[in-house]
Amino acid sequence: MSSSKLKLGPLWGKKKEELTKQLDELKTELGQLRVQKITGGAASKLTKIHDLRKSIARVLTIIAANQRAQLRLFYRNKKYLPLDLRPKQTRAIRRRLTKHEASRTTQKSKKKATHFPMRKYAVKAEA
Repeated sequence: MSSSKLKLGPLWGKKKEELTKQLDELKTELGQLRVQKITGGAASKLTKIHDLRKSIARVLTIIAANQRAQLRLFYRNKKYLPLDLRPKQTRAIRRRLTKHEASRTTQKSKKKATHFPMRKYAVKAEA
């Protein structure tokens, strides 16, 4: 595995096993470079540590994104969704009544509306 920067495009099509294998290769290469840094390796190789760390982060990001996508598929038609898969929104919006709850009326208010409807007045139009 070369320590050049990884591109994200080709990584999205890979399976989890391939990604974990690539992650292990990157981590071993990073370990070797860190040993070279301690023993006094060439400066050109030491600049690759940054790129390797970022490549590892890219692979881990894709693994996490794929895992979340699989969880979203699993919980698609379930009644409840795990907290980390729910939309974030704001605290006030999350605690607000749902449209269904807000539209409901109590028995008392239904009776009041039927027995005492809004009065209709005939207003004379002036010309």
